[in-house]
Amino acid sequence: MKVSIREGLFRIWYWYVNRVDKNAEVLFMNYGHCEGGAGILLDEQNEPDRYSIQLYHQLVGGTQLKNKDIVEIGSGRGGGLYYLTKKFEPATAKGIDLDHLAVTFCNRRYSLNGLSFFQGDAQKLKLESQSCDVVINVESSHRYPDMPAFLSEVYRILRPGGFFLLTDFRYKDEMEDLKKELAASGMSIQRNSLINKQVIAALDSDDHRRRRLVEKLAPRFLRKLALNFAGTIGSETYNQFLSGKYVYFNYIMKKS
Repeated sequence: MKVSIREGLFRIWYWYVNRVDKNAEVLFMNYGHCEGGAGILLDEQNEPDRYSIQLYHQLVGGTQLKNKDIVEIGSGRGGGLYYLTKKFEPATAKGIDLDHLAVTFCNRRYSLNGLSFFQGDAQKLKLESQSCDVVINVESSHRYPDMPAFLSEVYRILRPGGFFLLTDFRYKDEMEDLKKELAASGMSIQRNSLINKQVIAALDSDDHRRRRLVEKLAPRFLRKLALNFAGTIGSETYNQFLSGKYVYFNYIMKKS
């Protein structure tokens, strides 16, 4: 993805959040999903992160996770994988992230049987071949310099019949390249969908909370950057989703 400047700015913000969020208020860093209606049933602890949780929930819906070995690549602050582990009871759940501070944070914060977090590169995974049943990748792949290398690693670590669950965004003119990369991965597409409408609805509904967090955590010189990465209404990121310049998608893929 054409994000060299954006990637550098993202690293600054991600680095900053991992250092200043002492009260663990930022457990998710995705843009969320809102279908309309009441949404999924959540307890009081999870309610503030409803829209980010719903992005995970709609992605894994229809895929059996119970008693499976699952891996999230790009696990970030760990909120998504922790939720999936509590909700769907996989046998094991491993989170892989490039940032060692995020991994340290997750291992300190989350304590569930079978749940663990490791530092690692998505394009050179330190996992055994055919060692997992489901690979999850949420809003992370657009940052990878070599998408085919990542897909090759996903294929390698999946067992036959395993699933790759991908949700992310690309510039509109990059979608054809992505489709070709997915088609060449050795995995078959079970279903796919475009979810810009649902992501925008989530950003609209979650705008007040996101702005409050930015004001609380970001110094003034980082505030504009933080509001943009939070996807607040009127930001460049929000407007690119609204105009369709960014295309947000789901792919459910299977290793034959």
